[in-house]
Amino acid sequence: MVQSKPAFMARVGIFILCLFSVALLSAFSVFAQQPGLSVPLLFDSRERLAKPDLSLLVRLRFLTSVDFPPFNFTDQNGKLSGFNVDLAREICTELEIADKCQIQALPFADLQKALAGLQGDAVIAGLAVTPELRREFLFSRPYLMLPARFVRNTAASVTGTTATGLAGHSVGVVKGTVHEAMLAAFFPAIKAQPFDNKEALLTALKERKIDAAFADALQLSFWVASSASDKCCALFDGPYMSEHFLGEGMTIMLRQNDSVLTAAIDHALATLSRNGRLQEIYLRYFPYGLY
Repeated sequence: MVQSKPAFMARVGIFILCLFSVALLSAFSVFAQQPGLSVPLLFDSRERLAKPDLSLLVRLRFLTSVDFPPFNFTDQNGKLSGFNVDLAREICTELEIADKCQIQALPFADLQKALAGLQGDAVIAGLAVTPELRREFLFSRPYLMLPARFVRNTAASVTGTTATGLAGHSVGVVKGTVHEAMLAAFFPAIKAQPFDNKEALLTALKERKIDAAFADALQLSFWVASSASDKCCALFDGPYMSEHFLGEGMTIMLRQNDSVLTAAIDHALATLSRNGRLQEIYLRYFPYGLY
């Protein structure tokens, strides 16, 4: 059975936090080496979304969790941090309601119930959009996509610089995941080798028991840049997007009757995308890039 995205995100949180902590040690040197890093624009540059009047808004309470680094987590000082946390603050600043904004962390499993029970106004925690949730809640426009990527052992002899060069090579993937299904659908000529978990997959790649792997770009980008990889490997080709396999992207969930607030958040996201503030937050937490 294909793994659900919410469960997948919760399970990889600790794994990513370890890699994230190590990888950021050299972040500034990476900025100098890769000046072209950028986040794809998900809003049309010509599109202008109206800014609703929020003068009667008493407060805006964002709900998140602490188990999805580098999006939302507690830092070494116990402070709530992450891409989503900083983005929520920027949204409030853009909407000129910073003094009315609060951000609260709850267990991931409690977020939907808390929003429905009026304990918060918006969930920003990497919750996957599903048809069931769309029947109960509103969602903002996507602000970030999480692509899939290949990573190859640089000692392996691969012809060319695209995925077609991996045909006939052993390419690892974690079994039962959306990435296994996506690899089979997109690249039928590639010989997939399934692994029980991400740790076993990356160990096999590092030891060159396989030539390449196909997985979540978020995890791979931090692993390649961390000491755990021992400089064995590099991201290869891509990124690969698929709404069918990977979902609609990162969004913010609100109650069905909060259409004005949803429109206001869409306005803020579009503005932050155009003025570069979203890019600044992206580079703060993804110095090695996802794309």
